[in-house]
Amino acid sequence: MVKNFQVTLPVENPAAVRLERRQNRAHVIFTGDWTISEVSHMDPELARLDMGDAREVEIDGSGIGAMDSAGGWLLLRTKREAESAGAKVTLTVPEKYQALLDTMERDHTAPPVTHPPHRGMVGLLERTGEGTMHVLRQGYDLLGFLGRVTIEAIEAILAPRRELPFPALVHQIEETGVTALPIVGLLAFLLGVVLAYQGADQLKRFGAQIYTIDFLGVGFLRELGGLVTAIIIAGRSGSAFTAQIGTMRVNEEIDAMQTIGLNIAEVLVLPRVIGLVIALPILTLFADIVGIIGGLVMTYFDLGITIPAFMRELKGAINVNTLMVGLIKAPVFAFVIALVGCFEGMRVERNAASVGKLTTRSVVESIFLIIAIDAAFSILFSVLGI
Repeated sequence: MVKNFQVTLPVENPAAVRLERRQNRAHVIFTGDWTISEVSHMDPELARLDMGDAREVEIDGSGIGAMDSAGGWLLLRTKREAESAGAKVTLTVPEKYQALLDTMERDHTAPPVTHPPHRGMVGLLERTGEGTMHVLRQGYDLLGFLGRVTIEAIEAILAPRRELPFPALVHQIEETGVTALPIVGLLAFLLGVVLAYQGADQLKRFGAQIYTIDFLGVGFLRELGGLVTAIIIAGRSGSAFTAQIGTMRVNEEIDAMQTIGLNIAEVLVLPRVIGLVIALPILTLFADIVGIIGGLVMTYFDLGITIPAFMRELKGAINVNTLMVGLIKAPVFAFVIALVGCFEGMRVERNAASVGKLTTRSVVESIFLIIAIDAAFSILFSVLGI
């Protein structure tokens, strides 16, 4: 049987403390190495120090050979206990350890963390009011940013060679459109499979499985294709816009660009907005096609509907208007995603935590606005009979 033994090596210069008292003055002398290995037996020694009613206390650490943060903490604790008793305290240590003590004392004097008191209904009303004012200010600032971007976009359209940076625009189309094709295609295919399976499962009860194709075509082309694609791009590209511009603010790159006279809206915002407005309708059309293919595969294997029969039923269920209803919404979704992403990126403060916070806020705001705008489009199309 093997036993483990712990060997404690002796300290070359052990810590020691000595108290000298003269009337109402106390002189506390620290010597030796005040390191973490000495804390366990020196802590009780310090606790037994009795300074009585001394009005002046001199803590002399000039004889300390070595000291780390554990030893420094013991010195500072002794100083604070004497001060709390009403004594005037002076602390002296070797110059090389003074910075350590200053840092520890400064951190200790920071105000303690306090939790706000529970205020019941009054606190709830205050938080509601603060949240409402925040939303209103956010909307006002976003509206102003929208006006600035709109003016810049009009100027770029009227003079594209002078205003619009085409290399940056092409790069943004590639980043937001071409590189997003795999993830959009995969999710659209799976969504088409799910819709076809669920639709067929419900319509089997009525012997109307063939109408699964009508449900899939109309639902995907009018609503789900564009909505799901916009949500994917909001999480993928909208967050990237905020993180990219926010990181540039943290690194003071935007300040440098403004110093040399560059138009920030023209250089950073417009290529992203216009690039996404061009890319998202193409992604939506791609998602519609892939989603229909996913439904076709599902109905073929689950219901035994052949491809020619599927195409005949789909042709009778949809028309050009069905496709255009979904595609018309895509540029609006793209504009909102890019606008919110760039807006939140420009509001990032000069710290890394702000980048993460506003990136999250950008995604949440974009998805909320997408769903709200989609609902508004649905009501408008219903009123117009489209």
